[in-house]
Amino acid sequence: MPVEIQSTPLAMTAYLSGEIDHHQAPAIRLKIDDAVQRQKPPLLKLDFGNVEFMDSSGIGLVMGRYRLVKSYGGGMEVVNLPVQIYKVMKLSGIEKLATIKLREEAKK
Repeated sequence: MPVEIQSTPLAMTAYLSGEIDHHQAPAIRLKIDDAVQRQKPPLLKLDFGNVEFMDSSGIGLVMGRYRLVKSYGGGMEVVNLPVQIYKVMKLSGIEKLATIKLREEAKK
């Protein structure tokens, strides 16, 4: 599964990997949504550090999780973005909904 979830009392982080496309996105959504609905974390972080490719399904994935977390008053961050995916996120307007952060080595 291209997502692993870790939780603390302050945040839940979903570590995404591989490709996020229309084949993978539904399973990723289900796993994240199940964990979020059970725990209702104050902050959901989607970590794209190991994502190699993303199509428009990735934007939908982020927007849907944002709506879910917002429904109970939580917040969201999209972190560790590779440069190309960061550009797509900025163009899509995701930064108006959630904090987005470049991968650390991409900043150097």
